[in-house]
Amino acid sequence: MKTPLIGLRADEFRHPLDLQATNNLQQIPALDIAIRGILGSVAEDFFYLNNIASSILINEKQLPHLHHLLLNASEILDLEPPQLYLKQNPVPNAYTLAIRGKKPFMVIHTSLLEILTDEEIQAVIGHELGHLKCEHGVYLTLANIIVLATGLLPTWGSILAQSLQNQLFQWVRCAEFSCDRAALLVAQDPKIVMSVLMKLTGGSPTLAPKLNLEAFMDQVKDYQKMSATEMGEMLTEMQTAQLTHPVPILRAKEIESWAKSPQYSQLLERQQISYNSQSENKGGWRNW
Repeated sequence: MKTPLIGLRADEFRHPLDLQATNNLQQIPALDIAIRGILGSVAEDFFYLNNIASSILINEKQLPHLHHLLLNASEILDLEPPQLYLKQNPVPNAYTLAIRGKKPFMVIHTSLLEILTDEEIQAVIGHELGHLKCEHGVYLTLANIIVLATGLLPTWGSILAQSLQNQLFQWVRCAEFSCDRAALLVAQDPKIVMSVLMKLTGGSPTLAPKLNLEAFMDQVKDYQKMSATEMGEMLTEMQTAQLTHPVPILRAKEIESWAKSPQYSQLLERQQISYNSQSENKGGWRNW
C-alpha cells in the first residue's frame, strides 16, 4: 500500500534548484500578477472549450482506470484532482495548465499511454500534479508566451524577451526536477520513474517492454565523465540552453540520488506515522 502524504507541502520535496530559480523570477516586479491579468479567465475558458471539443475527458464513466490513477495520485500528494484529458497525438507527452488556479487541467497524449505501464502512467500523472502542487502554472504559461511574442517585438524588445526567455527556460528545467520528485512520491519506487524517463528517451510500443533500465543508467557514467571536462561542460551548456526540460538521463540520475537520500526516506516515514495515527483514530484503513 502506498503512503498518502497527508498535509504535504511543496517545500518538503521541492528541488533546491527550483527554489533558487523561482526566487529569482519572483524578484521581477509583479511578473505573476501581470501574466494572470493579461490572460485572465478568457484563456482558461479558451483551453477548457478546446479540450472539451478535441480531447476525451477522463472520469468515472470514461476510461475509469485512468480516472482511478488520477484520484489515487492526487490523494497521495494531498491535492484536489484536476480535470484529465486524453488527446490523440503521435508525440509522447503530457502537460498541465493552471493560470489562475480555478480550472487546472492535465492532458496526456495517446502515444504516451501506448509505451507505459499503469504504474508508469500514474508516475506521469504525479509529475504533472507536481506542477500544481508547486504552483508552477503561471510561469510555465509565461514561458510559452515569451517564445511566441519574441518575433513580434522590435529589436530592443527582442533582446529583453530573449533575456527573460533564457531565465524562464532555466527556471522550467529546474522546476522539472521538483515534479520528478512528486512522481517518485506517487510511485514510491524510483525504478518506475526512471523507466518513464528511459521510455521517453527512446521507447516505442514495440520496443518499450524490451528496454533495459540498468543499461540505461549505465549511460549516466559516460555522461558524467564527458560533462566533467572543460569541453564537455561547454557542450552540455550549449545542448541544454534552449531546452524546456533537463536531459532525461540527468533527470533519471537525480531521481536515483534523491530516492537514496534521508530527506526522501524521512518524508515517507513521517507521513506513514501520521497516516497510521489518523487511521487508528478513525478506526480503520482506507483501501487503495
